[in-house]
Order: sequence, then structure tokens, then C-alpha cells
Amino acid sequence: MKKDKKIYIKAYSAEEKFKALNLLKNCSFEFVAHRYHCTIQSLYRWKRIFNGSLDSLKPKYCAPYTPHPNRHTDEEIKNIYNLIKRNPYIGLNELYGKLRLNYGYTRHPASLYRFLRKHGYYDEVRKRNKYVPQHYDTPDKLGMKWQLDVKYVPRNCYVGTFKEEKRFFQYTVIDEATRERFIYPYEEQCPQSTVDFIRRAIAYFHYKPKQIQTDNGAEFTYILQTKNDKKHLFDLFCEKYGIEHKLIKPRTPRHNGKVERSHRNDNERFYRWLKFYSYEDLILQMKAYLDKSNNIPISVLRTRDKKESWLTPLQKRAELLLLDYGIKE
Repeated sequence: MKKDKKIYIKAYSAEEKFKALNLLKNCSFEFVAHRYHCTIQSLYRWKRIFNGSLDSLKPKYCAPYTPHPNRHTDEEIKNIYNLIKRNPYIGLNELYGKLRLNYGYTRHPASLYRFLRKHGYYDEVRKRNKYVPQHYDTPDKLGMKWQLDVKYVPRNCYVGTFKEEKRFFQYTVIDEATRERFIYPYEEQCPQSTVDFIRRAIAYFHYKPKQIQTDNGAEFTYILQTKNDKKHLFDLFCEKYGIEHKLIKPRTPRHNGKVERSHRNDNERFYRWLKFYSYEDLILQMKAYLDKSNNIPISVLRTRDKKESWLTPLQKRAELLLLDYGIKE
């Protein structure tokens, strides 16, 4: 179902209305309404009130001439002004509390806030500073940094014998220099799965990275509170093979943006159409999709001589191996 379009009401000046009425002498109402982005009823209304002068087309005052029956009374306004005068730096909550306690103020706090806004007490509304992305130095050599993350496999893709506790997880690692990825599904999101995945990734890429960047998920950081567990299983694995484990800032997934963006591509290219009936079937289909995704050209991957041709991750890998290490695949 299509979403309803938002309707914006435009305020027309007297000159615009006059031009529209002049155009009606030679054109139809439908044409003029389309030209000035107004309704036909508005044209009829302007024509009815027009008496030959621009003053008749000026916008009329729309505010009511009588005050609202539920407005703040003079006594309430006096109490608010007196409290603010005696306490210039009083906060909204404290002001509302004193009004209720000392003067029997029964209105909602939002009514008090709107009254203060209307009378200029909150003209400078605090606005969050717009995020300005900082420069990120992407490695230009193989194996300098991997980004690692985990995502859920959508439940609606599983058409086998369904169990409520049955979940599947996709582990993803991406080389920042080439954007080449390795993915593999697991039935459990735990440190053992993480270590097994990294072993498979090293075997797939045929090299180990200098640094692996992850978020602060339990599968990467959580340590069991026992006497024997002093470090996370994944950290022990990294120390054994000389790999640096780097954690991003909490609740900032943009720092792992390359692997996060690849997960969105997976939803659009793979999980949107995927149907699997078993864990083994998911492994086979994910392996075929991995070969496909690593052969899709990416706009950020260009040749070293700055040509405008897009390269695939596998082509970029072959180029870096040849230029940096003299290895031809």
C-alpha cells in the first residue's frame, strides 16, 4: 500500500493571486491551478473576493478576535511572572512544582512550557550539533585491517521445521583495502563460533591480518567470571597469532561502516529472496552468494593509475598482490 503524500499549505501573496486571475482570462482553471500549484476552489474564491484592487486579495487576519476559554487566567500569569522575577534562573520543573504547591496550579506541564515559549522565555532552543564525519584512513595494502561483525539471519527465510528458539547468525569479515569478504553461518553466537570463523577466514584469504576491528558484542568481549577465564577466548586467539584486536566506541556502528554497509547489501541481494530448509542448505547457498558478491564491481575500488573503471574485490586483490608483492594469481 502506498503511503499518503504530505500536503503542504502555501500562503499566496496578493501579487501572485492577481497574476493567477489575469491568466484566467486566456487559460482554463485547470491550467492555472497546475501552474500556480493551487486548487481550483482557491481560484474561484480569489475571483469572488477580487474587486479590482490588490487590497482585496491580501491575506486576512485568521486569529480569533475573542480569547480562548481555556487560556491562562490573569492570576496564573501574575503568579508565573512573579516567580520568574524572584528566581531568574529557575528551571521548568522547579517552576511547575512551586506553582502547584504554593498557588494551586492544575494545568499540564506542557501547557506551562507552551506559555513560556509563546512569551519568549525559550527563544534559544538547544539543537544538537550536526555530526561531521571525520577523515578515515583506509589501508591500501592487504591484511592491514579487517572489520568483523555478526548479523541475524531473518526468520522468514527459514522454511524448515520451525522452533522458536532456533536462530541462525551470519559472521562477516571484510578486508578494508580490497572490500573482499568472507561470510559463514552459525547456529550459535558465542566466542567459540568467533574463533572458528576467524580460522576459516584466514584459510579463505590465505593470510592473517595485522588488526581486527569489532564492536563491543559479548561474542568479542564478554569474559566468564571464573578463576580460569582471565581473558576472552577471542583475545587469547589473537595474542597467539600476533593479531591486534581493536574495539570501536560503544553505540557507534558507523566506525565499522564497511561491514555494516555490506550487511545492508546482503539484505537487498540475498536475504530478500532466500529460502532454506536446513543449516546445511544455508551453508551451500551462502557459499554461492559469497562467490557472487566478491565479483560485483564497487565504485570505491579503482586502479592505481586512477582510471574510472570500477573493480571487483577479487580484481583489486589481484592488483595489490601484483604491485606490492609481485605475486600473480
